Amino acid sequence: MSDDRRARAWAAAAAVVDPELPALTIADLGMLRDVTLAGDTIEVTITPSYTACPAMVVIGWEIEAALARAGLGPVRISTVLAPPWTSAWLSPEGRAKLAAAGIAPPPTAPADPGLFAVAAPACPRCASLATERISAFGATACKSLHRCLACREPFEAFKAHGDGSISNTASRDVLS
Repeated sequence: MSDDRRARAWAAAAAVVDPELPALTIADLGMLRDVTLAGDTIEVTITPSYTACPAMVVIGWEIEAALARAGLGPVRISTVLAPPWTSAWLSPEGRAKLAAAGIAPPPTAPADPGLFAVAAPACPRCASLATERISAFGATACKSLHRCLACREPFEAFKAHGDGSISNTASRDVLS
């Protein structure tokens, strides 16, 4: 019975959308890290895409509401910063949903454009690589604003972030 309850809790939490990127769920983004049972309590572990992401409070509330609607609870939400979130955790479905929403997904492999250079994202409308960054920040801190030089349309790009290579031990050492 506990495996079924955990699976139902995972499904309910995984369906929660990011309020800043409503086309994506927290599972699409790779922010949902774990769902465990501790006695009667369901423990949900999430990692923010950015350390100071203002959406995390709302995401926590939405997880609690989703589990309550599913008849599950009580719930404890834990936010973990180590290992830090990386855009490599975006699911293939999440990348496709970003593009369908007109937001260029980050590259799947980290590029090394140089110390201060930023790799230009492909236009989500026409797929051209002839794009330019207009602003380092879009509507949210996790996106930047670009313009396609081929179709001339503006678009946002989800920023590449981290490479996921930092270990838990290294993170704890840095944070302690």
